[in-house]
Amino acid sequence: MSGGYDLNLFASPPDCTLLCSVCHGVLKRPVKLPCGHIFCKKCILTWLARQKTCPCCRKEVKRKLMVQVHKLRKTIGRLQVKCKNSQAGCCVTCPLSQRRIHLDSCPFELTPCPNAGCMARVQRAALVEHGRSCGHSRQQRCPLGCGATLTAVERESHNCYQELREAWGRRRAQGRALVSRLRHRMRRIHRATSLIRRQLTRLETFLEEEEEEGMDVSNNNTEATRAAV
Repeated sequence: MSGGYDLNLFASPPDCTLLCSVCHGVLKRPVKLPCGHIFCKKCILTWLARQKTCPCCRKEVKRKLMVQVHKLRKTIGRLQVKCKNSQAGCCVTCPLSQRRIHLDSCPFELTPCPNAGCMARVQRAALVEHGRSCGHSRQQRCPLGCGATLTAVERESHNCYQELREAWGRRRAQGRALVSRLRHRMRRIHRATSLIRRQLTRLETFLEEEEEEGMDVSNNNTEATRAAV
């Protein structure tokens, strides 16, 4: 078995300085010999089990003098790699150091059915659908008491407390939005009511002034008539 990473794993061809001279793969857990040559740890240990010299320069090697090259390991960890499920349809590329993290959520990763007795391995994205038709599926009520009936697959991701909290949060946000809209409408109604009151007051004042002017004119006319007589 090769000690290094397969070249086909990488999104673009790695630099030749990152290759192991023994397995010709990309260095995995690189170690440096006293002579300065670097190899995969697995490759050089396998080599030294048969020969005690460097594969490149043939100088004698003492295992206790080998050192791990952490800086180079981090550099290799940043190289972009393709998902191992790329042929199945996954288009994701990620740093080599995060490949396992991606596989834990990759929808194309083959995952064993959680139902006891079922030996099927299906893509993660199709696991729920498989659980609905799996002959080993047994539906049970939610053990937390929400009343939902769930398959084994659904029970793995079911969290009724979280769902209730999220639903309550949505209802609270909707209630706050409704209260905000009602307050805005009340302010508009209050402004409109105040405006109408001011206009009514002005109208009342105007009518009173008109009435007083009319009475003054009438009195003047009466006095003028009396004077003429």
